[in-house]
Amino acid sequence: MSTINTLEFNTAMTKELDKAVVQKAATGFLADNALRAKFVGAKTVLIPEVDMSGLGDYDRDTGFVSGSIQVANKPYTLSQDRGRSFQLDREDEDETGIANLAGEVLAEFVRTKVVPEMDAYNLSKLAGYAVENEQTVSGDAATAPYALFTDAVEAARSAVGYDEELVAFVDHNLMTALQRSEEISRMMVVSQMKKGGVNLEVTNLNNVALIPVAKSRMKTSYSFYDGSTSGQTEGGFAPDASAKDIHLIVMPKRAASLVKKTEKTRTFTPDQNQGADAYKIDYRVYYDLFVKNSLGGGIIVNIAD
Repeated sequence: MSTINTLEFNTAMTKELDKAVVQKAATGFLADNALRAKFVGAKTVLIPEVDMSGLGDYDRDTGFVSGSIQVANKPYTLSQDRGRSFQLDREDEDETGIANLAGEVLAEFVRTKVVPEMDAYNLSKLAGYAVENEQTVSGDAATAPYALFTDAVEAARSAVGYDEELVAFVDHNLMTALQRSEEISRMMVVSQMKKGGVNLEVTNLNNVALIPVAKSRMKTSYSFYDGSTSGQTEGGFAPDASAKDIHLIVMPKRAASLVKKTEKTRTFTPDQNQGADAYKIDYRVYYDLFVKNSLGGGIIVNIAD
C-alpha cells in the first residue's frame, strides 16, 4: 500500500467511522449541536453563550430604553482522550485486501466498543448534571411508567418552555413497561428525528422522541480503563461499584453539545511497522459533552433508589 493510498484510506475510514459514531450512538445526535464550537489549543473548545436584556417600557418622549447583548465564548475543556492500536498479521490479508479487512475490524470496534463507551460517558454526565442541580423526579418505572414519564416531561417543559423539542433516553425497564400497557402503546407514534445528517425513525410519545438505551449504558458513574494498568489492560469501561441505574433522562434536544476534536485512524504497512510483520492500525477519539447553561434546567432524570 503506497503512502498516498494509505493516506486516502485513512481519510476515507475516518469519515466513515465518524458517521458511524454519530448515527449509531444513542447520544450521537448531540454532535449536531456543536457546529459552532471553536477549538483554541489542544484541549479547549469555545461554545458561544448569548445573554441579553429583557423588554423595558417605551417612553414617547425619550424613546427606547437601552439594553445590552453579550455574546460570550465560554471555554470548556475536553477530558476524554481515548485510543487503541491493533495489528493484523501480514498473512491475515486475503484476496479482499487489507483495506476491506481493516475496515471490517474498525467498524466492529466502533460498534461494540466506542459507541457504548461514548453513550455511557455522555449519559452519566447528563444524569450527574441533573442530580447536582436537583432536577430529578421520583416514580416507579415498572408500575407507573406513564406517570413517571409525564412528570419528567412537564418538569422539563416548565423549565425551558413548550416550544423546545424534547427527547427522552429510556432504559429497558421503562421502555418495556410503556410498551406493555395497551393504552400507552396506542399513544405511541413513529416519527423522524435528524441524526448526523440522516433522518431516522423513532418512537414518539406526547411529542417526545423515545430513545431506548441498553441498561449497561444507563448508570450514574463509570470507570474508564487506561488499557495499561494492572486490572485495566482490557481497556473499555465498567460501572462503578456505587453506580445506580438511570431509568429516564428527559432533556431539550439542544441542551448539550457532543464535541469531538478528532476521530482519527492511521495505518502502517508491515514494511513501515518496525515492531512486527503486520499491519498496524491506530484509532483515536478525543471528545466530551457540555451542557448549555440556557437549557440545562430542562434536563430531568429519574434514578433508581
